[in-house]
Amino acid sequence: MQRSARGSSPRWLLRLFIVGLLGIGVSVGMAPAASAEDLQLTVRVQDEERNAIPGASVTVEAPDGYSAAGTTDDEGLALIPVSANTIVTVTLDEATVTQPVIEGNVREVSILTRDKTVIFRLGEGGGGGGGSGITLERVAQLLVGGVVLSFVIALASLGLSLIFGTTGLTNFSHGELLTLGAFTALVLNTAAGINIIIAAPIAIIISAALWGWGQNQFLWRPLRRKGTGLIAAMIVSIGLAITIRYVIVFFFGGAPKSFEQFAGQTPIDLGIVFVTPKELILSAIAIVVLTITVLWLKGSRLGKATRAVSDNPALASASGVNVERVISTVWILGAGLAAYAGVFLGLTQNVVWTMGQYLLLTFFAAVVLGGLGTIGGAIVGSFVVGITVQLSTLLVPTELKTAAALFLMIILLLIRPQGLLGRRERVG
Repeated sequence: MQRSARGSSPRWLLRLFIVGLLGIGVSVGMAPAASAEDLQLTVRVQDEERNAIPGASVTVEAPDGYSAAGTTDDEGLALIPVSANTIVTVTLDEATVTQPVIEGNVREVSILTRDKTVIFRLGEGGGGGGGSGITLERVAQLLVGGVVLSFVIALASLGLSLIFGTTGLTNFSHGELLTLGAFTALVLNTAAGINIIIAAPIAIIISAALWGWGQNQFLWRPLRRKGTGLIAAMIVSIGLAITIRYVIVFFFGGAPKSFEQFAGQTPIDLGIVFVTPKELILSAIAIVVLTITVLWLKGSRLGKATRAVSDNPALASASGVNVERVISTVWILGAGLAAYAGVFLGLTQNVVWTMGQYLLLTFFAAVVLGGLGTIGGAIVGSFVVGITVQLSTLLVPTELKTAAALFLMIILLLIRPQGLLGRRERVG
């Protein structure tokens, strides 16, 4: 009986922690939605590379005569109060921007009971097509943006690859691990008043323990014990992803949010490209994190056990490897890596409830393209996908850049089905 009591104590602590964190989420997220007549319209102005455009003037008009104006800040955002259950007309003053507005400078937006976001994109020639807009400076800037995006994809994809390798689960809720990490850091930063430099590592630890270990302990481990098939588990992951996504938007609203520190930085001029200090620092940390993870997987005892379980779980178990311990470790590691990817993305762009959903297909593309089950394959595939996504905007509209990366994945798999670093397997 004493052993049972000791074993149950972490569960009680975890439950208490969940209740406390949800309490903080309610206090932060429900505040703006308390009054249905005081919602927020977020207007974002950006170029084709998603760089913020400050100083752009926007006006909002409603049929009841309401009118308001705003100017975008360093993050390219203008926040304007609006009423619920109405339709407003949002107009971007073209005289205050230096590039043409893609798809027009006037938008009609339906405001119901939640905050709303409108995005105006600027660019030459409608956002791609042909080579008229291709210059050395633009290619270099897109390449830098692709490398930064690749680090985000690599952090999340490595965890996704490890979880797939050890459990066989195609986890469609992995993108939400990134989103949960970002929002956990946001709660600590904005509600608890902790500087993001301190809040970020705390959020990563919380995410690893709660969203990683806790998710496996209370959901996936019981399903494995009941013999749930991989197809059924995949469907569960899709349902879990949708649930998490709409719980977040219920508490926090749909408007993009930013951390209180480092929201706007002056880019460093490196000649033909611009890069912000936070992008350099976050990328350097990502290199260190990825390097340590790969070395741990290759050199440590538990890392070798993880690779053994990925290769043959039954044989690893027969050899004395504690498979469940390995799987728990992988979930902790995968959630921690995804949480850092979420903080990375939130600091360089914005924290929004769809951030993980938007990148999920690129995670899968990176893992498959690099080679399923390979450590380095997920990282190499991430850089191929990330750079392709950004450079593809030279030829296609920005809205199709993810499709370009997926098309590249299909072409490469037709030539090399095992992926870039995968091994050929005999079938039949």
